[in-house]
Amino acid sequence: MSRQRIIVTDTSWAPDLSQFPGPKYLGLSRALRDAIRNGELPANSQLPTVRDLAWRLQLTPGTVARAYQLATQEGLLAATVGRGTFVAAQSPRLGPTQALYTERVTGGATGLVDLRPPQVPEVGQAQAFRAGLLAMAAATGQGWLDYTSQLGEAALRAEIVTWMGDRILGPIAPDDVALTHGGQNAISLIFDCCLRGDRPVVLIEDLAYPGFRYAARAARAEVVPVEIDEHGIVPAALEAACRRHGAQVLCLTTEAQNPTTGRMPVKRRQEIADIARTYDLQVLEDDCYSVAESDIPSLRALAPERVWLVGSVSKTISAALRFGYVICPAGMGEAGRLTAQHGFFALSRPVADLMLHLFRSGAAVDIRQQVQAEFSERLQMLVNHLGAFDLGWQPGVPFVWLRLPMGWRASTFVRMAEARGVLVRSADEYAVVHGRAPNAIRIAVAANLSREAFQTALRHLSDLLARPPADLSV
Repeated sequence: MSRQRIIVTDTSWAPDLSQFPGPKYLGLSRALRDAIRNGELPANSQLPTVRDLAWRLQLTPGTVARAYQLATQEGLLAATVGRGTFVAAQSPRLGPTQALYTERVTGGATGLVDLRPPQVPEVGQAQAFRAGLLAMAAATGQGWLDYTSQLGEAALRAEIVTWMGDRILGPIAPDDVALTHGGQNAISLIFDCCLRGDRPVVLIEDLAYPGFRYAARAARAEVVPVEIDEHGIVPAALEAACRRHGAQVLCLTTEAQNPTTGRMPVKRRQEIADIARTYDLQVLEDDCYSVAESDIPSLRALAPERVWLVGSVSKTISAALRFGYVICPAGMGEAGRLTAQHGFFALSRPVADLMLHLFRSGAAVDIRQQVQAEFSERLQMLVNHLGAFDLGWQPGVPFVWLRLPMGWRASTFVRMAEARGVLVRSADEYAVVHGRAPNAIRIAVAANLSREAFQTALRHLSDLLARPPADLSV
């Protein structure tokens, strides 16, 4: 006799949402996730109808439908027309569902100009890399056959201290530095080092670099957005989030907020440092987009016992090198390096030796200066073309934040800009799911395009901005 699949009917399920702070639909989606994980809702269990569960929990049907939709997108639930909603029989989809890095689409057969990520110009990198690789080839030996040691990285860590010498970071030494494969790897390293418990919480700016939330989710952490204004994270909102969620790590950018370009003033930085101390927050200070020089103290200088400053050479030398670093809190350098060792042992020897050559030869400083000069000239072009609109920008930062004129929606503008051959990023890409997303776009400096092609793209955007959909022919 054939065995039939047994379907468990549990249309009486009604979770207690009081233990899940925040929006009700998110609380319900978390309750679903927990109930499925702990076996309370086994595979093939039928859930209550949207209206029934809404009545039972005193929620709107839209709230329940939204939670069901989220759980379905995660692969936790399956809906069958005419039968109802069931716990999925198969395991949820493994791994990320979204790409962090969008492959560049520029020129060639596409005819598109990509102004989504900043593009570092070629100012002699190829020649400097070639010289470094030749020097490395002549020096290969036994050291290239074993794992890279912390002692072997000491010279490169000392160069990082010198590289950061024009910033106000407080006392730092080579022992405070951990080396990583780019800035994103540095973020993951800090989460690995700092997050603990079954349900860790990471706070981010409510408009922030998407890599923060992707790395947090990979670490099985809950991501909570915190309101920002023109000066950065709002202290009162941060304190409220700390009280409500018991967060462990705060991620923010003080020098060049991504995407808004804002720079946090000293008074606000001190307020954030004081709150971090009160609630025992570890702070990740993203320095990857910062201008080379700064005349005000970093958060790392104001709270050296709890701030992890992340940097890389992706925006100053080359993104292809995948070289980054963490200035760890005072006394935590060894912890940072051991965490790196547990994750990937160490930097690859070719990357480490090439970077050491670039620093010691002076090529790194020379390239950075030329890259920043080209970024500044291209940024001025951008401001000249779009400055008549509501534009946020900062000298030296290779992107601008454009608040769209009346009549435009960000999604519509992005679509119509692409139709004109220009790719830009909507504010939606920087907000958490269902979070606040202003009517704005980010436009990056494309420094590896010809100046003519870059200015043509800017003219297309300017023309589009001046003619919102209401004025366009249908």
